[in-house]
Amino acid sequence: MVFSPSIFTIGVLGGGQLGKMMAMEAMRLDLNMKFLDPMIDAPVSGVCSQFVLGDFYRKDDIINFAEGCKVLTIEREDILLEALEDLERRAVNVYPQASILRIVVDKLKQKEYFLAAGYDSAPFFPVNGTADINTLLESSLIQFPFVQKKRQGGFDGRGVKIVRSEEDLQDLLEGPCIVEAIAQIVTEISVIVCRDALGRQVVYEPVSMDFHPEENMVEYLVCPAELPPDFAHQAKAIALSLSAKLEHVGLLAVEMFWNKDSSIWINEIALRPHNSGHHTLDDGSVSQFENHLRAICGLPLGSTEASGPSIMINLLGSEGHTGLAQYIGMDEVMIDPHVHIHLYGKTHTKPHRKMGHVTITGTDLAAMKSKAHWVKQTLRVISSESS
Repeated sequence: MVFSPSIFTIGVLGGGQLGKMMAMEAMRLDLNMKFLDPMIDAPVSGVCSQFVLGDFYRKDDIINFAEGCKVLTIEREDILLEALEDLERRAVNVYPQASILRIVVDKLKQKEYFLAAGYDSAPFFPVNGTADINTLLESSLIQFPFVQKKRQGGFDGRGVKIVRSEEDLQDLLEGPCIVEAIAQIVTEISVIVCRDALGRQVVYEPVSMDFHPEENMVEYLVCPAELPPDFAHQAKAIALSLSAKLEHVGLLAVEMFWNKDSSIWINEIALRPHNSGHHTLDDGSVSQFENHLRAICGLPLGSTEASGPSIMINLLGSEGHTGLAQYIGMDEVMIDPHVHIHLYGKTHTKPHRKMGHVTITGTDLAAMKSKAHWVKQTLRVISSESS
């Protein structure tokens, strides 16, 4: 094939850290990228040549932004889908497709899709308020503890609540939700698949995820996942099968539970670059960001084989610190050639805000875990004045 990267433009809805990392990978392929975001200081604004201020929920902003774009993609799902459907009717290649995004943006629709397609998932019920939850409890259809999730809009741990007792019923999430039985898990895993328009797929090794106990946000990610080979193979097969059924173009991240009874349940899915794939920037494989770009541009998909294990740490804003971000411990951790620091370009920090991530590479997983814990304690995000 003849590759002429300058003859078409790729538009990206979203300019956060995912957009920034996508833009930096696009530079190596000389891809012509432009980004839409409502924040003038969005992380991508400092690394891209075309940055447009606009609202994800204003149809005119999205339609005008897409003018001249051959391909439109996303780094977030909370956007006006009607605008994407309009663009598809105008022969703009929207990846992932709007019809699939309609499933993904609503956790109830996700669960119903898993059920109809024959995939195991946690038992669930749709609810619209406290009265519905009380009815389910009174009829013993659910019992404490259970999980409540907002149907739309939740990300980075937001929109999820573990309801442990009657006391927690006083502080439930508002609006349309689902409630789920709590899985009896051994570990939480994620598998990322990349698929192109011809149906070709590549799959990354499963990763295991350890979550912050309060924020429901990944603290440590280990690749390859610490589970028996048969279950790793099964998890990849589930993700590949789901990808083929959805017929998406680009990335699909499938979060799963490996349970104590040896079952694997699908938890949630995302159709964009994912936090559980950031280690691919440093592990010797073609990164999730580059493979996403390859898929939406019709280029051959790249190798997902890593050169060795890796551990990823989310770098979060410290408790008690809100304001201009400062990083302490950089000089100590940067001298290690196996510690790879990625800062997202966010000027202000607040508790638990994602400010960057760190990937540890090596060969001895036990030693890498010890190093990851040391990095977590040493490299911290604070502000000039504590809050």
